Amino acid sequence: MIDIRPVANTIGKLVVTLGAAMSLPMLVDYAHDDPNWKSFLESGILCAVIGSLIVFATRSNEKSLNLQQAFLLTNGLWIVLPLFGALPFFLGAPHVGFTDAFFESMSGLSTTGTTAFPSLDTLPKGTHLWRGQLQWLGGLGIIVVAMIFLPVMKVGGMQFFRSEGFDTLGKILPRAFDIARETTLVYVFITVACAVTFIMLGMNGFDAVFHALTTCSTGGFSNYDASFGAYPGAPQLAASFFTILAALPFIRMVQLVRGDAMPLFEDVQVRAFLRWLFYAIAVIVLYRLVWLGAENPFHVMRETVFNVVTLTAGSGFGTGDVTQWGSFPFAILIMMGMIGGCTGSTTCSIKVFRYLVLFKAVRAQIRRMHSPHRVFPVMLEGRPLDREVVGSVMAYFTTFMLSFGLLIVALALTGLHPRTALTGAWATIANIGPIWGPEVSANGAVDQFPTASKWLMVIGMFLGRLEVLSVLVVLHPRFWRQ
Repeated sequence: MIDIRPVANTIGKLVVTLGAAMSLPMLVDYAHDDPNWKSFLESGILCAVIGSLIVFATRSNEKSLNLQQAFLLTNGLWIVLPLFGALPFFLGAPHVGFTDAFFESMSGLSTTGTTAFPSLDTLPKGTHLWRGQLQWLGGLGIIVVAMIFLPVMKVGGMQFFRSEGFDTLGKILPRAFDIARETTLVYVFITVACAVTFIMLGMNGFDAVFHALTTCSTGGFSNYDASFGAYPGAPQLAASFFTILAALPFIRMVQLVRGDAMPLFEDVQVRAFLRWLFYAIAVIVLYRLVWLGAENPFHVMRETVFNVVTLTAGSGFGTGDVTQWGSFPFAILIMMGMIGGCTGSTTCSIKVFRYLVLFKAVRAQIRRMHSPHRVFPVMLEGRPLDREVVGSVMAYFTTFMLSFGLLIVALALTGLHPRTALTGAWATIANIGPIWGPEVSANGAVDQFPTASKWLMVIGMFLGRLEVLSVLVVLHPRFWRQ
């Protein structure tokens, strides 16, 4: 029998923390004489009361989590926290139903960025700040989960990173505080630097803070229907820079702060990520200038850099309809979104690390076929990869692509246009955000989608954010028998 008390206790504490975080948007709305502040007060009280009851009811002497409890905790967090995070949207502005409120909350905490709200320009500032806080907290949570839990759980080859500076040695909670503290300090510093930069480039204080929260979390929420198109020019270049920072492994950032810069520059993931970004940007810029005959090279360069970076990292901020660039650039953008950023960052999708392992494994297999009597180990960063790591990566690729295909079919069966179903599955299971199709509202919202479609996309966000396999393990009957 699994002892769920440590799991429930941790979740209860985080629910209380989530309730405390609602005080900020409450104060913002109160300062602007907006009655919406009452919805945050009610939601915060509910979170505090229910979370406290859970904590007191599940007190345990256990100071660490075993493997089963780790799987339960990671799954439980992204079910329970979005539920409580949806309360302000349900009780207050924009007064949507439970489905849209939960969709928006899940999109925020999973840092997906797809919105269910058709009119962002008219929402209270407190509601916007809460959306930004959800994404920022979700981004921090993903970093901690990737650095603490997934390596121990051996999800998708993440066990490779158990020796990468933060080894939990099988005891998950004892070192979690140290890891979370150092990571949070770096995360906060980058966010503050981003906000200050936005202010210096002409944003007002609220917009700068909000977009810093959603940029550094690579979430992509905006408080404007025009998204980042409301701030053309230098702010978009600044957003691209900070998005790239957030897409790098945060363990390397911590090592950089400690005074050791070489691991960041020598990291094969970092080099591959930056190289692939450069290739994609160069190809699309050349295509738009030469094939499409665009007349403003600087505008084309800025627009392309911004969209390639944000879609690859999973921010998905919009500056216009990228489908107008042509089928070839759009296909590259879709492909880059399926790559994502580096492991241990706030980014989404499959991640650069797994593609590197895939390429190395395929190359080694081809060489074995040519010389069957020779040994060709799969090498990465100068050291051989265990078969368990390679097998985990291959299993992840298989389940991710299978889930992606099934989600496309399921969305199409709800009546969505084929392009909407394709980009909807892509945007949610890869946690990228923007969707293109005839059913999408002018600001990119999915408010006109069938209810079944929205819940399917919620499942996609959940699967994508927890790396698919983490969810499938909990659904297996044997997990509950052992």
